[in-house]
Amino acid sequence: MKNALIILISLLILIAPAQAPAEIGKIASWYGGGEKLNKHTANGDVFNPKEMTCASWDHPFDARLKVTNLENGKSIIVRVNDRGPNKRLGRAIDLSREAFRKIANLKQGLIPVDIEQLS
Repeated sequence: MKNALIILISLLILIAPAQAPAEIGKIASWYGGGEKLNKHTANGDVFNPKEMTCASWDHPFDARLKVTNLENGKSIIVRVNDRGPNKRLGRAIDLSREAFRKIANLKQGLIPVDIEQLS
C-alpha cells in the first residue's frame, strides 16, 4: 500500500504543470541600510533604499514581483532593478529597505517568502 502511494505521488508530480505560479519557501533579505553600495543599480537606476525595488537573478529587469512574507501574510509589489543577492548566501531576493520594512521588522534580516512574477 505504501509503495502504491509513493508511485501515485510520483506520477502526479510528473504530470503536474511545469510552471508554478509562485516560488514557495524562498528567503528574502534587505539592503540599503547604510552599507557602502554602488550609486547605481545593475540596470542603471540611481539606487534609492526608499523605493519599492529589489535585486534578483531569476527575473528580468523591470519585472513586477509580488513578494509575500510567509510568517505574517503581508505582501508587497516590487520592481526588479538590480542583480543579487550573492548566490552563495542561498537567498532568492534582496528587497530595498523600504520594501522589506513594509512586510517585516528590519531587525529580522531574513524572512521566508513566496515570489510571484506579475509582469
